[in-house]
Amino acid sequence: MSNWIVYSIGFLAQILFSGRLILQWILSEKSKRIITPSLFWKLSLLASFLLFLYGHLRNDFAIMLGQALTYYIYIRNLQLQGEWQKAPKWFQLILFIFPIFIVIYAYNNGQYDIQKLFRNDAIPLWLLLLGIVSQIIFTLRFVYQWVVSEKTKTSQLPVGFWTLSVLGASLILIYAIFRKDPVLFVGHIAGLIIYARNIFIGKKQTDNES
Repeated sequence: MSNWIVYSIGFLAQILFSGRLILQWILSEKSKRIITPSLFWKLSLLASFLLFLYGHLRNDFAIMLGQALTYYIYIRNLQLQGEWQKAPKWFQLILFIFPIFIVIYAYNNGQYDIQKLFRNDAIPLWLLLLGIVSQIIFTLRFVYQWVVSEKTKTSQLPVGFWTLSVLGASLILIYAIFRKDPVLFVGHIAGLIIYARNIFIGKKQTDNES
């Protein structure tokens, strides 16, 4: 597959990720508190679908790992909001098995070699490890968000989510610069401002409620 198609998939994913943040940010600014609309999770799921595919096409284990871990948290948040249940069963099934199918298909067709994933000539081991650590930290924000949401049985984006977002995105930016990956760089440089702004809104909301 040509590079322009692969990069187009990646940039489309990042546009959707940025779109969800802009939407959430605008709604939060209007209401003066952190808002979590269902469209945020729908755009997240679609963008994750595309970015997982982008990582597969680029043989980038760090990207695939990060998306595989958050993909199902997006689904869970849609379930908590009652939106997932509205989709047709066949559509739910396709979305649910997609990452699993890609990994099994590629592995069975000899596209994945565990040693090569960690010994990619295009990615030095230290850089791959940086990418993995960055993705894990960035993913932990959704694990944290998921735990908080499960406790309250409501889908929400707490201040700790945005704090982890800033830390994870900063590390991913470093990875993107060394990896020379314009998709990751553009996507995360734009998000940092919104992450920081949500921390401010969240803390101000907490102060007003106390």
